[in-house]
Amino acid sequence: MNIVLREVTKRFGTTTAVDRVSLDIGVGEMFTLLGPSGCGKTTLLRMLAGFAAVDAGEIRFGDRRVDRLPPYARNIGMVFQNYALWPHMTVRGNVTYGLRLRKLTAAEIERRLAAGLARVNLTGLEDRYPGQLSGGQQQRVALARALVLNPDILLLDEPLSNLDAKIRVQVRGEIRTLQRDLGITTVYVTHDQEEALSLSDRVAVMREGRVQQVAAPKALYERPANRFVADFVGTNNFIPGIVKECAADVAVVETPLGPIRARPGEAAPGDSCVLAVRPENVALGGAGENIVEGRVRLAAYLGNTLRYDIETPAGLVLKVDVGDPWQHDVLPAGRRVRVTFAASVTLILRGD
Repeated sequence: MNIVLREVTKRFGTTTAVDRVSLDIGVGEMFTLLGPSGCGKTTLLRMLAGFAAVDAGEIRFGDRRVDRLPPYARNIGMVFQNYALWPHMTVRGNVTYGLRLRKLTAAEIERRLAAGLARVNLTGLEDRYPGQLSGGQQQRVALARALVLNPDILLLDEPLSNLDAKIRVQVRGEIRTLQRDLGITTVYVTHDQEEALSLSDRVAVMREGRVQQVAAPKALYERPANRFVADFVGTNNFIPGIVKECAADVAVVETPLGPIRARPGEAAPGDSCVLAVRPENVALGGAGENIVEGRVRLAAYLGNTLRYDIETPAGLVLKVDVGDPWQHDVLPAGRRVRVTFAASVTLILRGD
């Protein structure tokens, strides 16, 4: 089922938590709301669920307007950040709670329970209590409880935030596989950009209640709409400048580091801008259209990457990633180096 939001707004007193958000979410799409704490993403999810009233605008599930309907009339499944499991109920009791409220037959309840637990690899744990389960297993119980209702739409509010890093990666893969297998339209909320990029068909980046950009993960990472998106999604080097020349294939921007050649955007000569180039696209030495001299200030070993901070004479620090630390001797602090990067990976962005 598709989801349509038109000019959806939510206020708390004088604070506008969600500001005229319009989105189109496709049938069977895994759609993520991404942003920092306080950006409005969870409030927007709660409005989709019916737990928060819409002050303006409308929400449609398919052809049906739902923003004035109570949660139980929307046929949604919801997985909360803290799982919201009843501690005095077994897995069986938690998963079948909604089914019993719907007064389904005992046979149908058992059938859905068995199918739901099989989907999330919890078969055989029906009689355990939440306190006897790991965090990952508790998360799966919450997911099974949502799915046994056969919802049209699945909503997940930072469901992995309470798990440790390794289990989080494992469970997010399970969620993505299950969502694809079921073909259920899913809206997922997170502040973790890696989670959003790895899980989603498309991502909406939010800031102060407004959507900054909606795009597929690759486009979001490689073509951010503005500085905020470029800074929030991954790591970037930012270089302020003024556009001097624009041609069909390249632009020249005057910066504190000297003239920099960049991929042309919508900027025109005379415009103030900020250039963005990711650390993995900057090389130590070698040839490149843009060459900057500097000194090593810091080298940080990150496992599969070695990240240098290179201080330039202008005072700007450029981050440079070496992708194969095993084959690289770490340069000491103070060593003079030359870094290079291509115009094709240097983006001209708005500064807002």
